[in-house]
Amino acid sequence: MGGAMLRSMNGITTAADYGWLEERYADLMEAHCVTLVRGLTAEELLRRLGAEPAGRYTGVADLVDPSYEAGSPYRLFVGATTVGDWALMVEHNGCLGTVDEAMLPLSRGRTVVSHFRNVNAVDHFTWYEDGTVRPHFEPLFAHHRDGSHPDALLTEMREAGFDLRDTDACDHDGHTEAALALAHRLTGIRLTPRLFDTAEFTCGIAPVPRP
Repeated sequence: MGGAMLRSMNGITTAADYGWLEERYADLMEAHCVTLVRGLTAEELLRRLGAEPAGRYTGVADLVDPSYEAGSPYRLFVGATTVGDWALMVEHNGCLGTVDEAMLPLSRGRTVVSHFRNVNAVDHFTWYEDGTVRPHFEPLFAHHRDGSHPDALLTEMREAGFDLRDTDACDHDGHTEAALALAHRLTGIRLTPRLFDTAEFTCGIAPVPRP
């Protein structure tokens, strides 16, 4: 998908548009996984992940406590909400959205876009498409990419706010915000304070497939 087409479909979005996340959701920015899955409702997504029902919550902030209470290395609390043609899945201190064993089968016939970050600033951005990993990279080291199409998003990455130089002078500020801006460019789903404050999340405890 070319850069001009992405821009015409989804508009121009940059890391600066997500500065509110650090101000209002600092705990989420420290450790999270945010995943968008095309063509499924929240309930369909949870069923496909084999998640056990775990209630409903309003707003991303209400997902924090149950995430830490239910989380384990192989069972993760996830919250999902339907946004247009996409399911948005939010994990506090989770990683399911970037586990290939879970996302590759889920992506067959559809698009999955995910960003993960943990408390050690280890992070991953992955675009899954029809059972394959297209570009994948660590936002802190955006100059190094892998996947079947590692350079498919270079224009969008630069415009979202990534510094793609492989030098000591590389600017790493705002790399998490840039990842979310890039997700918007791919999906057309923009994360907003209103969405994070008011969305109704259907939640579950999902198994994490082992390699």
